Amino acid sequence: MTATAKETVVHLLRHGEVHNPDGVLYGRLPNFHLSEIGKAMAERVAKTLVGRDITHLVASPLERTQETARPSAEAFGLDIVTDDRVIEAANAFEGQQFGPGDGSLRRPSTWRYLYNPFRPSWGSPTATSWCGCWRRCTTPGRQPPAMRR
Repeated sequence: MTATAKETVVHLLRHGEVHNPDGVLYGRLPNFHLSEIGKAMAERVAKTLVGRDITHLVASPLERTQETARPSAEAFGLDIVTDDRVIEAANAFEGQQFGPGDGSLRRPSTWRYLYNPFRPSWGSPTATSWCGCWRRCTTPGRQPPAMRR
């Protein structure tokens, strides 16, 4: 399908690979930047988008998202609109290593986050979902001023 004057195409992009030598769940923590591979990924996206009608670029305030958006912003001559509502989901294990072999399942302090698969450790199953993010960003009166028309 090609875009017409009556259609708006929204491209959603997750940040590139993050430099994370300690393997922690970084969530919303500051000072997690793109790895060299992540930087190359961001450059590749910018090159791939050339020729598309990109008119607005929004990113969360996290360093890795700003770094991912920067090459596209430069390619299209756009400013990055930083929006706090477009953010990584909160996670009870933020700042910790969590995965196979780390002992998380043996620690009673983690069980309350793991026993209910319908309420994940990364917050409300709806409030931090893509659908929730989309709803917050497209509800009239809730968009950043640059998006209101």
